[in-house]
Amino acid sequence: MRPPCEIVVWYIIPTIRSELAKELLNLGMKQKEISELLDITQPAVSQYISDKRGHGIKFTDETQELIKIFAKDLVDGKVDKTGIISRICSICKQIKTEDIICHLHKEKDNIPLDCNACATSQIFNQEHLL
Repeated sequence: MRPPCEIVVWYIIPTIRSELAKELLNLGMKQKEISELLDITQPAVSQYISDKRGHGIKFTDETQELIKIFAKDLVDGKVDKTGIISRICSICKQIKTEDIICHLHKEKDNIPLDCNACATSQIFNQEHLL
C-alpha cells in the first residue's frame, strides 16, 4: 500500500503542472518559455498540454482559479523562481482539503472505504507543525 503522499507525486503535481502549462500557453507563452519557467523539459510541457501526462483529475473551481491566478502572476512577473515552489505547495494544500487525494488513494490502491489514513496524517501534521 502506498502512502497518500505518493498519490501527490504521481497524480496531483503532474495535474497541477498540466493545468498551469495550459493556462500559461493561453496567456501567450511559448512551450520553451514555460519549460524554462517551470524548470521542466519542453517535451514534458508538450505532454502536459496535449493531456498525455497529468490529466484525468478534475480540480474544483476554487483550485482552477488558484492556478489561473498563479499563471497570470507568472506572466506578469509577480512570482520569481523561489515563489513557484510555495505557490505549488499552496495549491496542493488546497487540494488536500478537497478529499481528492483520499479518493485517488482508495481508487488506485484498493484501499478500504473506511480508511482514514489521509485524515490521520493531516491531524498529525497540524499538531506537529505548530
